[in-house]
Amino acid sequence: MSGLTKGLGKVEVAVKWDASPMGEPDNDVDIVAATYAADDPGGAPVYLVHFDSRSPDGTITLSRDSRTGQGFGFDEAMTFELERLAPTFGRVVVGVTVQQRGGPKTFGAIPSTRFRIAEGYDELAAGDFAAVAGATSAVIAAFVRDEAGAWRLRTGLRGFDADPAEFPRVMGAGPA
Repeated sequence: MSGLTKGLGKVEVAVKWDASPMGEPDNDVDIVAATYAADDPGGAPVYLVHFDSRSPDGTITLSRDSRTGQGFGFDEAMTFELERLAPTFGRVVVGVTVQQRGGPKTFGAIPSTRFRIAEGYDELAAGDFAAVAGATSAVIAAFVRDEAGAWRLRTGLRGFDADPAEFPRVMGAGPA
């Protein structure tokens, strides 16, 4: 980063939801991050980070993973160390997808599904998935590097009718 412009540093994205009723398939919601090259921010992702992976350089990690939504507070969390991300990256898109084991399930079928984006103790954004209740996946935000090299947050909830296998291919399209 050049100059005195401060951008985002270490950010956490967290998701929570209620467990499914007894006897029903588990509610499993996952955070997915896609990184994009600075010279091709709308192209194909350079790499993805999700429940069974991490970024090659360790700057994006899933620090908490839940397959059921059982527990207190936020069930799943991903940490982004944006200040350590190489300058060759210009955009990181953050999405959430509903696992489809046991049949089709949308955000509207999972009670109390919420997200929070925070840097330290500062909450940058928070919300629920009511506006995309019929979707199976959603983009919640993007981190974008500005001209000075500082990372900025762009929020915007966009729903997709895409299963977890298809979602990474389409999540980077559009403004967020």
